[in-house]
Amino acid sequence: MFGSEPSHSAKIALKNFKNNNVKHIIELGAGLGRDTIFFAKNSIKVTALDYSPTAVEIIKKKSNCLGLGDLIEVQTHDLRQKLNFTDNSFDGCYSHMLYCMAFTNSELENLNTDVCRVLNKGTLNIYTVRNYSDADYKKGIHRGEDLYEMDGYIVHYFSDEKIKKLLKGFKNLSIDHFDEGSFPRKLSLVINQKI
Repeated sequence: MFGSEPSHSAKIALKNFKNNNVKHIIELGAGLGRDTIFFAKNSIKVTALDYSPTAVEIIKKKSNCLGLGDLIEVQTHDLRQKLNFTDNSFDGCYSHMLYCMAFTNSELENLNTDVCRVLNKGTLNIYTVRNYSDADYKKGIHRGEDLYEMDGYIVHYFSDEKIKKLLKGFKNLSIDHFDEGSFPRKLSLVINQKI
């Protein structure tokens, strides 16, 4: 769906991770692994989670074919459930458009709290979301909160204020807006640091 090249956000995340001496991250909603592979090729160990068993198998095959099996661990996981990791397990967290899936505000708060739990103090949670400037915002069927369904797909849209409401345990370092794809999608790139 998004091609095989790493996303713009992954390139920005890599710079931030390298500047913070990150060795091992958790990636949420890894999809088909384009960003997972990119991080591993740049010597960052990735524990990648995705809801789809098919996606997980595709990432496993790609990583083994590329000789990156030692740097990539993949698991099927429903992110509405608690993460299966001990406290302070990772040097960073990355997700591209995962937070704008069909999560309610309370599910996002729970996820964010759990991400904070598994991160080491001072480490980064870098994620992207579709924002209110996106051309699809408020189109389709309203499913409550900032959730809208189009063509059977529900998207959660974010304002900067909503992003700042997800700071429990974190401080915000930056929120940058950018476009992605030919549509284009209007995205916000968020960099938070665990306090």
